[in-house]
Parts: sequence; C-alpha cells; structure tokens
Amino acid sequence: MNIQIKFAIIAIAVIIPLSSIAVYGTNSNQQFTTIDNSKLQVISSFYALHEFSQNVGQEKVDVTLLVPVGVEPHDWRPTIKDVQRMQKSDLIIINGIGFENWVDNLDETNYRGVIVDTSNGILDKNIGQEHIGTFGDPHIWLNPVYAKIQVQNIANAFSNSDPKNQQYYQSNAVNYIEELELLDSKIRNELSNCNHDFVAFHDAFSYFADEYNLNQHTIISSNDPHGEATAKTLENVISTAKELKIKVIFSEENVNTRTSEVIANELDGKVLILSPLEVSSDGTYISKMTKNLNNLEEALC
Repeated sequence: MNIQIKFAIIAIAVIIPLSSIAVYGTNSNQQFTTIDNSKLQVISSFYALHEFSQNVGQEKVDVTLLVPVGVEPHDWRPTIKDVQRMQKSDLIIINGIGFENWVDNLDETNYRGVIVDTSNGILDKNIGQEHIGTFGDPHIWLNPVYAKIQVQNIANAFSNSDPKNQQYYQSNAVNYIEELELLDSKIRNELSNCNHDFVAFHDAFSYFADEYNLNQHTIISSNDPHGEATAKTLENVISTAKELKIKVIFSEENVNTRTSEVIANELDGKVLILSPLEVSSDGTYISKMTKNLNNLEEALC
C-alpha cells in the first residue's frame, strides 16, 4: 500500500477538522493555541531538530522524535500510526529543502497544526544556492551558522503558538545560540591554518565546507548516503586523493566502511568517521560536531 493511500485512509478514518495546513514562516502570524494550558505537543522530524527543539522548549514543551532511533531519515516513510501521532501534535518541526519528502502528503489529512520549516531565512537569503539542485542539498544543520537560524525559527514558532511563554522560549534560544556561536568560533579557529581538501562519504558537508573555506570531495556524489560507488568512481577518488596528498578517508555512522577502507588502503591511509548527524545516537549536537572537528583536524592539520 503506497503512502498516498495510507494517508487517505487516515483522513477518512479519523474525524479531522477541515482546515488547511499552516506553514510557519518568519513573517507568519499563524497561531495554534493549546487547550487548558497544556504543554505544546511538538514532533521533530529527525535527530538534530529534536535536540534544537528540546533546548528551546525544555519543560514547557513535549517533543517527540518522529524518525525512530537508528533509522536513516532519507529512507524513512511514515506509517499510519505515525500519521495519527502527527495529527495530535500542535507543531511539526522540519528541516525543509525536500529533506522530509512525506510532508506534502499531509495535505490529504488536513493537518490542523503548524509545520515549522526551519530553513526559512537561510535559502530565502540565497545562502548556499549553488548547492540547490533539483532536489536540493538539505544538510544545512551541519553548518553551525545556519543551525543558529534553525534554532531561532523554532523559538519563533513556539512563541507564536504559545505567546504567554514567549520570553521563556526566546531566552532559551539565546542561550543555546551562544553555545553554537562558541562552536562556530572553535571550528573556524582550529581549521583556519590547515589543509582544505577532504573526502567525505556522501555529499553532506557542502554548507559546512563553504563556511570554513574547505573543499569537499565525495565517494557518493548524491545527497543520499545509499548510492552506489562504481569502480570508476573509486578510481577517480583515489587519483584525487593521491594528487592532494590526502591520507584520511571519511566514512559515516550506519554505513558499511568497506568502500572507504578500500580507498584508504590504496593510499596507505586510514578511515575516520565524519557524522552527518542524521541518525539519533549517543551524544549531543555540539559534542558530535566537536568530534567531527577533531577528526577533521587529524585529517587536515
């Protein structure tokens, strides 16, 4: 049964007010008021946004992670139960730029809450436009400068839906954004005098590389880590790495490291992890980005 049919079933089976989807933007005055002073019920689409939402909302908000732990968001599709959960939420926090390709199908269920597109104010300002193709490069959260905008968008959405706690949400956002600014400064300072070229597993670090004056080369050229690397691709990556004297080849969590190991062996090098922070796991956004920094330093400095 395809996803459109599943959504249609839910729309028929569940009594849903016939109201249209509200997409939250930076200038939107759309508001969904909670009942009986209950906490905002929030669903976050994946790991990074879940943490951002928790830091902003804290005890005033109930945040549920939509994509299960250990599941790659690129592969995930909502079940009927997931759709039912979404229908009960006040807000759904998404990355945008096509990362959550299931969102458009919510039209069929007449979702009555607020969809918060955290990419608002990033791509609207033509930031990173060179990375937006037919489907777009969604990995804006890997650039801490853009992550700050995402956090602010979440705070604005919470404030708009729950005005009485606006100061609380905005204050929490300020505090967390300060932590992101420290992370940004640390990355900028520690990579400033290093080499610029690195080999990532898939095309996830374009915005990060642009921000910190790096050059990303990839084994898998797509935005999805599950593409195939052909023999010709491996040959080209090995050739490029030799030319640039690269000895570290990056892999990722939740992917087979064999491809990266084949390339590293040809270079008498090694494999390290460069996490795209897509799959929920131990650690925080800042601790995992710091681990990425440490591995990049080992590769480049």
